[in-house]
Amino acid sequence: MKEQQTVDQIYEIIEGEITELRTKPNEMLGENSLATRFNVSRTPIRSVLQRLQENGFVKIIPGKGTFVKPISIETASEIIYLRVAVESMVLRDFIRKSSPTEIEEVRYTFEQLKKAAEGIDDLSTFDINLFLQKDLEMHRIWFQSMDKLYLWNMITKPHPDYSRFIRLDIVGAKNVPDVMRDHKKMMEMIDNKTTDGIEELMREHLYGGVRRLGSKLFSEEYSNYFTSTV
Repeated sequence: MKEQQTVDQIYEIIEGEITELRTKPNEMLGENSLATRFNVSRTPIRSVLQRLQENGFVKIIPGKGTFVKPISIETASEIIYLRVAVESMVLRDFIRKSSPTEIEEVRYTFEQLKKAAEGIDDLSTFDINLFLQKDLEMHRIWFQSMDKLYLWNMITKPHPDYSRFIRLDIVGAKNVPDVMRDHKKMMEMIDNKTTDGIEELMREHLYGGVRRLGSKLFSEEYSNYFTSTV
């Protein structure tokens, strides 16, 4: 049981580092260096790397080692497509059925999101994790209010392609102003009890990363994020 807890803890740390792009695509994860880092034998490290491979974060190449997989734009785009469809429907239901208290909870989170966005001018100190947390929290409230938390957990769990693509969008394209504009429109829709244009807004919002990064996705600057070199 203790070893399994250790495996779980190490997995969460490494998965988080990959998801947050602290460990880059195509970077090698060495068994010996990880065993030394976490002060464990290579056996639990192998279990962690195997689980990471099963969940799509790394690729184990016999005789070469374990490498962080590059981001699949195609897979990230499919998840965006799914989110547009699901979130449009859930937000429409929220606008039609939400109580005044639920609306004020969304507004409170929107105000917190605005505060989290204030430091965007200095990316060296900007808290990306806080901004993403408040962004997702605003969406989560209408899923919870409509009893759709299972769907929410399914579409927001750490994903090797989509989760990293979101962060690359923040760092590479400075998406915060666009995100704030979109959330302001969502808040206005909720206040005005209007459902006109929900799909268009959610499509604009969730596909924003593809639009903002544009041709950068295929540039030399980002080639190592999206094209395997191993």
